[in-house]
Amino acid sequence: MSNRGTMHILTGTRIRERRLSLSRKQADVAAAAGISAAYLNLIEHNRRPVGASLMARLADALAVPAAELESGREEARLASLREAAAALDGRLGSNAPELDQTAEFAARFPGWADALVSAAGQNQALSQRLVSLSERMTRDPYLLDTLHEALSAATALRSTAAILAEGGEGLTPEWRARFFANLDDDSQRLSRTAQALVAYLDSFEADSAILTPQDEVEAWMAAGSAPLDQATDLASDAARDLAQAHLDRMDAERQILPDEDLTRAAAEAGDPLAMAQMLGQPLDLVMHRLALVRPSGYDGAGLLICDGAGVMVLRRAAHGFGLPRQGDACALWPLFQSLANPQTALRVRVEMPDGATFDTLSYATRAQPGGLLGPILSRAQMLIVPAGADRAEPPLPIGSSCRICPRDACPARREPSILSAG
Repeated sequence: MSNRGTMHILTGTRIRERRLSLSRKQADVAAAAGISAAYLNLIEHNRRPVGASLMARLADALAVPAAELESGREEARLASLREAAAALDGRLGSNAPELDQTAEFAARFPGWADALVSAAGQNQALSQRLVSLSERMTRDPYLLDTLHEALSAATALRSTAAILAEGGEGLTPEWRARFFANLDDDSQRLSRTAQALVAYLDSFEADSAILTPQDEVEAWMAAGSAPLDQATDLASDAARDLAQAHLDRMDAERQILPDEDLTRAAAEAGDPLAMAQMLGQPLDLVMHRLALVRPSGYDGAGLLICDGAGVMVLRRAAHGFGLPRQGDACALWPLFQSLANPQTALRVRVEMPDGATFDTLSYATRAQPGGLLGPILSRAQMLIVPAGADRAEPPLPIGSSCRICPRDACPARREPSILSAG
């Protein structure tokens, strides 16, 4: 079971214990919190996650601080220790951490436990930094163009200097002047290029640069989708056009399926397919709105949308689900499998290399906007939600991209990983 599931179990148990201590019925507490009794029953039996907003309402209904219902510091420490152990899985051989003694270790050596958690966090941050820099060094078009310009200028300088050194005495004054002018031009070009390259490499100390309009829009969405006249994340006209189209699409979908209708359906049905049937709306619309509104039970949800070529057209990150750079996604994502099964909802539990598990719902559609003689356009969407504790089947091992996935034996691997344990 994942760490996230363990924390849900503790939370659900505490909610149930508090309600029973007050001798209150599930229906009364559920009504006070604005959810159905059936949904509260799932929460108390650790089969649904509890988001911050719902936790606050339940705490008010049970007359207790929300912190007393949530997992405490000790549980968080244990979860962090397990995450640190999972990051080392397979690298220590017979000296692998004894996970069944995690609680005893934390209790006997709290200082060492905190030090290990801190070191693991720093290691993860450095690993992410390494991945970011590696991706940038190998994929950044500006860096590649600048290096090519520097090499071209250096080659031109070397060629001109060789001609002057080897046959300078036989050159006419006119040709000699021309070669010296070329030396001056190429040296200035190399100087400018080198200065630009140094400044650009210095920027690597900061976060990775945004390279495409799609990246700009994703950063803008992650920051809260500020009004376009105040959006500092949108530097290009293309990004602003994409952002405006995104806003128009969100407004249109909100008109069709208002927030309050979606929230009510989520509390009563829970299952997105059942919600779509209850609301009389397309499943893909319900998935889009769930990832945006994130009602109770869908806290931390994310959404991926790709076209028929598998190219991402929208990426709204789910909490804890690592997204790669554009065009470098894991081929095992159920999102891509759904393209071969249009109009069929695929529910798959997945597991990332760090042990985090997620429940995904993928659904692909096909359309012919140009009529019978027009092209057939496919689109797939995948809703991503942190996994609950209500399913027992083994998860599908996936990654974010081959380059940063340590699973060497993956049948879908396209290139070696820079994080390989081998």
